[in-house]
Amino acid sequence: MGRDLRRYSRQTTIHLFVGFMVLLLVGGGGLVYLIYGSGALPTYLLCLGAGLAPLLLIGLALLAIQRIADRGG
Repeated sequence: MGRDLRRYSRQTTIHLFVGFMVLLLVGGGGLVYLIYGSGALPTYLLCLGAGLAPLLLIGLALLAIQRIADRGG
């Protein structure tokens, strides 16, 4: 029974990313709600989406490059 360290690394990275996103959405959204009220939540989500969109696009581009490289061409 061998350990697949690449799979473990991939799972850990995904878990960390999901945890970060939950913390950012729930914690950040909760703080915005407590400090500024419910009217600021749409603005928070808009700014959060605008900030995360480039990161998501870069991540998708890197994933596509990795899949192309794994196929060998």
